[in-house]
Amino acid sequence: MTTDFNFVDPIYDEIFAREKEKESSRVIYFGKGTDLEEVRGKIAGNHINDLNEEFLCFESGEKIRIDRIISINGIPGPAYQEYDNYGMACLDCTP
Repeated sequence: MTTDFNFVDPIYDEIFAREKEKESSRVIYFGKGTDLEEVRGKIAGNHINDLNEEFLCFESGEKIRIDRIISINGIPGPAYQEYDNYGMACLDCTP
């Protein structure tokens, strides 16, 4: 399942820049659909492709679309609310 790229608040640019200065970062993100994935390593920078999708790039070569990041070193990311909504979904059910 692919999703369209969603606008990411510019506040995250500051967070990503601070994390880039660290020797290693842990990022939890949505992989395919709602599958949770994790990557650890040194952030090398950002990349915007021809579709205007922005990615966080790691020195290992891994790329993560920034609008799918749930958390970065424990800091809620752009997709945190979406992740939180899945946890609350059963509370919306009625018997």
